Amino acid sequence: MTGAQDTIDHEAFEAQCRAGIEAWVAEHLGGEVVAMERLERWRPQWKVSYTSGGETGAVLVRGNRPIAPVDALRFEMACMQTLERNGILVPHIHGWMDDPVAFVMDWVETEDRAPGMLHTAMDTPSEMDPERWQATLGYMTHLAAVHAVPVSEFADVKQLANPPSEPRDIALHAVDRMYAMGEMAGNIDPSLSFLQMWLRRNAPTDRHDVHFLCGDAGQFMSRGTDVVALLDFEIANVGDTHWDLACFRGRHPYENMGDIPALYREYERVTGTPIDRRVVGYYTVAFLQLAVIGATFFMMPEIRGGNWIEGMLEKASITRRAYEAIAELHGLDLDHDLTLPDPTPDSLEASGLRKLIADIGRLPTSSAFADWERDLLGAIPDFLLNYTRYRSWFETVSRTDIEAFLGESFDDLAAADAALQARIDTDDSADDNELVRLMHRRMLRLSMITAGTNPDETNPFFYILEPVIDRERGE
Repeated sequence: MTGAQDTIDHEAFEAQCRAGIEAWVAEHLGGEVVAMERLERWRPQWKVSYTSGGETGAVLVRGNRPIAPVDALRFEMACMQTLERNGILVPHIHGWMDDPVAFVMDWVETEDRAPGMLHTAMDTPSEMDPERWQATLGYMTHLAAVHAVPVSEFADVKQLANPPSEPRDIALHAVDRMYAMGEMAGNIDPSLSFLQMWLRRNAPTDRHDVHFLCGDAGQFMSRGTDVVALLDFEIANVGDTHWDLACFRGRHPYENMGDIPALYREYERVTGTPIDRRVVGYYTVAFLQLAVIGATFFMMPEIRGGNWIEGMLEKASITRRAYEAIAELHGLDLDHDLTLPDPTPDSLEASGLRKLIADIGRLPTSSAFADWERDLLGAIPDFLLNYTRYRSWFETVSRTDIEAFLGESFDDLAAADAALQARIDTDDSADDNELVRLMHRRMLRLSMITAGTNPDETNPFFYILEPVIDRERGE
């Protein structure tokens, strides 16, 4: 959301959005809005309750991400409409609105689903009760139905009209596109660059089947043990079904997915098709890398809204887990037993950051600036305060790791990273194992700084990626 919207204050902008929603509900649903709540998500979204002809109803107004083109939101709406026509349990789409840019779907009334965001999961870890677990098992039948919708049904969706056919293209087209976007934005660093090299070099060569994919599978609403709606198709795609299966590993435990091997067994039972666990491992790396690059866009400071601190948390934790996925495939043991040093004494910048934290906490809230938004804003200087206390240590040990790997010395971390990038660009598989260990240590240290603690097995932020391959059986 840029341009004219950046010249008005938050209250005026929110009022403009609400007025547009009220007008749309009156025109298209014949209703009068009686309540409206902006939801805590990555994007502007509102739960809108209304009355029409003496009846009450509710819809979800799903707005556009601040960084995304309008076509991205239209794409998601088109995918959901196609799925609905093919009997998939998605909320009914009522239509499109231009002000605010959004589409409108039925509100699904159920207990709130965990938002699947790290800043939330760290404070209140997602839990899996018996009813939700039964619904999650049942979701695998719905996922299989999604995968069974012919790709030809999406021929009118421009982004899906020409599906890849060669195994390498099937494996890489989504990550190559996201990586190119990250390069254009200047968001690629050596940790993401190596992941891309590894993905290209290890793409499966014997998988030809192409299916419609949720893209970020595992997101659904349930009531008791029943699945009542499948959600979130903004990164839907076409490709190997193992991408969607890998999403469960990627989302867990930020959003608790339960017993993931049991979910895979259920999918095999429903479809009658065996799952290749090593291919799931490959797509785990692909999904996590795509997620991290996407998260870096939410850190762009000029964008209205977004979620800088969530992007930072995901960069540290999800990148680390991508390296854990590679380590499992390579049979590598990683060092998880790292500790923070004593913090350096607070500096002048620390004093300024503490002042920011205090004053942000005093800011008044409103319908345009909710409590949760104030908390997210305050979390930025809180992170930076921690970073100032450990920056010297982090940069020194990161540089030392690179020096040991390359066998030369550097004046600072920036110079070391430049040399490391040059080495990665040689694309030598002989470097893989040491680079995986080096990058994993670096991301674990960044995670420790972000959380302000040593690795803590009770904190979802530090959970080690659950294995999917049985090494003894060689699966």
